[in-house]
Amino acid sequence: MTPAIPVDPVAPERQALAEAAAVLRGGGLVAFPTETFYGLGAAALQPSAVRRVLEVKGRPEGKPLLVLVDSIAMVDVVARAVPERGRVLMARYWPGALTLILPARPGLPHEVTAGSGTVGVRLSAHPVARGLVHALGEPVTAPSANPSGLAAPTTAAEVLAHFGARIELTLDGGATAGGAPSTVLDVTVEPPRLVRAGAVRLPPCA
Repeated sequence: MTPAIPVDPVAPERQALAEAAAVLRGGGLVAFPTETFYGLGAAALQPSAVRRVLEVKGRPEGKPLLVLVDSIAMVDVVARAVPERGRVLMARYWPGALTLILPARPGLPHEVTAGSGTVGVRLSAHPVARGLVHALGEPVTAPSANPSGLAAPTTAAEVLAHFGARIELTLDGGATAGGAPSTVLDVTVEPPRLVRAGAVRLPPCA
């Protein structure tokens, strides 16, 4: 079975985050809690690691993967530009369950962008998710940690039941809130386009 490390969901232990970051740095996969569901993390700048996310989930290659950052400054690692409206939304709703689609920086793995020229980016409010990205020092993928087509997991036990030893590590931060997934808004167009309604309710033409 995949090792599971208990972590404090409010103040995650540095050693646990460092161990998980080392797994990611080596191309491995780590499941971790977010403010909605458990996510499946890979180092987002490593094409082979991101490819494993698609393989493990059974996810179609034509679907892009959102990534998590630990700060607004880290957005520049994956986005070549941030429209002014995007910055306003970041200031208002981040950290939180709002994913913004931005123009992708050239050179990002195709597995992240699916050739779209854009990238979905979020700053999670969950201390474990944000701490993991910070420990790695690079963006981390965060699709839900379940096979495509199945319900997103809210506990580490569900993740382990789905994947067993197919992933390297699970950070067990207890049950997550579940509910709606992150809201996804495309700010590469004007007015912005709501791609997926979710946990963050936006005013019209946000």
